[in-house]
Amino acid sequence: MPHHDDPLAPAVQTAHDWLRVVADNLDTDDPAFAYRALRAWLHTVRDRINVSSSAHLSAQLPEILRGAYYEGWVPGHVPVRHGIAEFTRQFAREAGIDEDEVGPIAGAVTAALEELFSPGQLNRIFAVLPMHLYGVLCGARPAVDESLIEWEPGAMAPALDPTAQLENRIQALGDAVAMLARGLERLPSDRPDSDRSTRAAQQAHRILLAEGLASAEARER
Repeated sequence: MPHHDDPLAPAVQTAHDWLRVVADNLDTDDPAFAYRALRAWLHTVRDRINVSSSAHLSAQLPEILRGAYYEGWVPGHVPVRHGIAEFTRQFAREAGIDEDEVGPIAGAVTAALEELFSPGQLNRIFAVLPMHLYGVLCGARPAVDESLIEWEPGAMAPALDPTAQLENRIQALGDAVAMLARGLERLPSDRPDSDRSTRAAQQAHRILLAEGLASAEARER
């Protein structure tokens, strides 16, 4: 069938365009990996937000990716518990990666979706998630003991002890510096990439924001 006679061709092309943006942020040429990472991001977030928030998020997706978003979704079972351990296990399993890779991979997908979604959409989604998951989705490594954070939807999350808070903040600083370094990293023969640097700075800021080490207003300046 000729391309112009295929009614699904535009939807397929749009899905490929989105995957290309995700792959660029992941710094990979493997579209299958980009799809697994994007699907893992969508499913782990989907399972931890309510039905109304899911409707808003899925409305931003191309038709084909919207189908992937709702695959296996059970409205009556969401949102699930918000512990980091299960979040990390689910993301790693669906993306086909090691658990210690979840933070950087999730952060790269978040950066891609920030380019693709309407302005402010991700902030509305993140607003209904606890801060420890927000940090992982922004690129921080999930390292907090699960016993310290067992958060039920609708309940106030328990405070971390001072030692755990300090460890989290030190780790967040290290992750933010590493994110900036990756954004600025280039070979002498490469041209400067201001978009890449900007995305790295935004991701670093989100990591710091998740730990209360930066202000929301700083991003606007």
